[in-house]
Amino acid sequence: MPCRTVRKRNRSRMVGAVAAAAVASLVLGACGSTKDSADPAGGGKGDGTGKVGVILPLLTSPFWQSYNDYVPKMAKSEDVDALKTVNSNSDPSQQITDINNQLNQGVEGLVVAPLDSAAIEAGLDQAERKGVPVVAVDVAPDKGKVAMVVRANNVAYGEKACEYLGKQIPSGKVVQIMGDLASVNGRDRSEAFRACVKKDFPKLKVLEIPAKWESDTAASKLDTLLNANPDIKGIYLQAGGVYLAPTLQTLKSKGMLKKAGQSGHITIVSNDGIPQEYDAIRKGEIDATVSQPADLYAKYGMYYIKAAMQGKTFQPGPTDHDSTIVKLPSGILEDQLPAPLVTKENVDDPELWGNTVE
Repeated sequence: MPCRTVRKRNRSRMVGAVAAAAVASLVLGACGSTKDSADPAGGGKGDGTGKVGVILPLLTSPFWQSYNDYVPKMAKSEDVDALKTVNSNSDPSQQITDINNQLNQGVEGLVVAPLDSAAIEAGLDQAERKGVPVVAVDVAPDKGKVAMVVRANNVAYGEKACEYLGKQIPSGKVVQIMGDLASVNGRDRSEAFRACVKKDFPKLKVLEIPAKWESDTAASKLDTLLNANPDIKGIYLQAGGVYLAPTLQTLKSKGMLKKAGQSGHITIVSNDGIPQEYDAIRKGEIDATVSQPADLYAKYGMYYIKAAMQGKTFQPGPTDHDSTIVKLPSGILEDQLPAPLVTKENVDDPELWGNTVE
């Protein structure tokens, strides 16, 4: 966990204040950029107590089901009083309603996984007006006030997928099944994959399927694309939680699901790190996935909302939990958590969260 500073309540005692400042300076120096500010940032009682609302984007994906399971466990470990999670059912307008409902219930903090990077601003503005801090998980808002974004580097997701496919496939057609381009995640992964292929693997031709994180859309559009392009050599799934099953089923129905090592095998890189992807790697149905840390999203979502409720702030730079806090163009801070590439070589690593799900 990031180091914490201790606030001295009796500011009238000069000696005590000076001593506290000296100790804080030493602690913050040791902690680097995960340092906490002893100055209130607003929007909290100062002691980190109070109810916290947790709003999910959807529960139809195994990734979000796992995150949902981690939330109460991590809330307990971080000593956060989290309410039962609320599911926005893939509806950005419902998510704003969910935020308002939680605010009306008197929550002291909110942990939200935004569905739409722009639309979420309305909910963030409501929270700010009520002095309630918000931590965004998985998706960064385009605008609006949040204490921290807890997220992995989605540009790196696209680049890792590109690099893996590029090394496996000398030339030919590859397709990326994209997420919702209203989400910064969909944009980052798509643009990074596209740019990497253009720069480093110019003999690959990228075909694209905009699927909005919808499994049915992915299946129908992939079916149509394969009819016109039966010579596809690689696929990048931007969200295994919603795209893995329909992709494998579509390939199987067309007689195109060949295991790794077999003639005609289509190299597939996914993104999420769910147990179903690991099983598919072991079976040779797909080749790799980027492990998006559902456990750490829950853990640090709880950590940062408690810190925000205590009035603590952070600075850009390396953390003490193998990540980096960066300042986004919007001025928002984002803790970019590690997200390793998983292949047949490391798929059985017990440290991967997808191998810990019961």
